[in-house]
Amino acid sequence: MATYEVAALRPRSAFDRSPVPDRIWYAAYGSNTNPDRLAGYLDGSGPRGALRPAPGISPSGCRDHTPPARSVALVLPGLLYFATESVIWSGGRAFYDPTTPAETPVRAYLLTLSQFSDIAAQEMYRRSGTDLDLTEVLRTGRSRLGPGRYETLVCPGMFDGIPVVTFTAPWRWREIGGNPPAATYLRHIATGLRAAHSWSIGDTAGYLATRPGAAGHWTSERVAGLLREEADS
Repeated sequence: MATYEVAALRPRSAFDRSPVPDRIWYAAYGSNTNPDRLAGYLDGSGPRGALRPAPGISPSGCRDHTPPARSVALVLPGLLYFATESVIWSGGRAFYDPTTPAETPVRAYLLTLSQFSDIAAQEMYRRSGTDLDLTEVLRTGRSRLGPGRYETLVCPGMFDGIPVVTFTAPWRWREIGGNPPAATYLRHIATGLRAAHSWSIGDTAGYLATRPGAAGHWTSERVAGLLREEADS
């Protein structure tokens, strides 16, 4: 199993009385760990390999189509799990439970506030084009914008002086039944995490096959096969 290099996340207390910055580290733990997948939100092209168009994708994407200024491999405190049913891929969606003791490797992208806001809006199936108010999440670490999946913002800390923010569901992983992810969706996550963290195929597969919702359905061997198929395509 991989040894995770936990980047120097600092407490978010520095933002208690500071204005919301114009740059955000967006911590992607699901299919957006793959830059090709993230690009679909930025430019409106949608997810490659999906069963049907994403209902949340804006035809024009984000207001700013500029690629992320940087991306780094980080590890957040909390648990990655799979649940609910994706209308885009079929199978379970990836969620992040920051309250469960575990480690969640992510790929963090340095985005403008408008880019992060527009990506979050599309994931929430909302109209994009308005900057989110991050005051509460930067002050308290959590902000619930709605009851649905991906409508809860989480800020686990800061990196390089910039807040790290992601979005997830409001529930804890044990409060909802798991659902294994579809192969194409899981391949996006595996490809993105492996590239970001410089993992071997075996380490990547071992991590994802043991996440709640995937465990018991996906084996390390099957996940490794997805990565080998990706490499051969």
